[in-house]
Amino acid sequence: MIEKALTSADVEFVTTLHGDEQVSFHVLLQPRGEQADRLLRAIDDIALGELDEAVREGKTPEGEEALSTGQRALEVSLAALRSSGSEAQGRLVEDHPLDALKGVVDEVGADEVIVLTDPHYVEEFFHRDWASRARHKVGVPVLKLFSHSKV
Repeated sequence: MIEKALTSADVEFVTTLHGDEQVSFHVLLQPRGEQADRLLRAIDDIALGELDEAVREGKTPEGEEALSTGQRALEVSLAALRSSGSEAQGRLVEDHPLDALKGVVDEVGADEVIVLTDPHYVEEFFHRDWASRARHKVGVPVLKLFSHSKV
């Protein structure tokens, strides 16, 4: 589960987690742009010392623009995973990302879930981040990783 396009460092990281074992990725991407999350993202930016990012949170795409941006990010991520030699498929998730994640885990018989995001300190503190909530829902181990760099 991701929230933006994977960087080359992210792709290398997730594709090497299991050594030479062949893995298949089922990527779910929920585009940013939820109004309710804007304040939390701004607080996270401030906590990271990224004041310029906090100011720009008001310019985060929403609605159709967020979906278009999300679709491009998903396509880039899938292409990067495939270029690394991994099987990869994915889809955008507009609503209820954890329900969609549970559905994919059940559908494909996933062995584990990787949640790869930027740090979200407020949500993590209150265990409201995707990884913390997924641990109670999906029935397989959940690995929480932080993105290596911003896109």
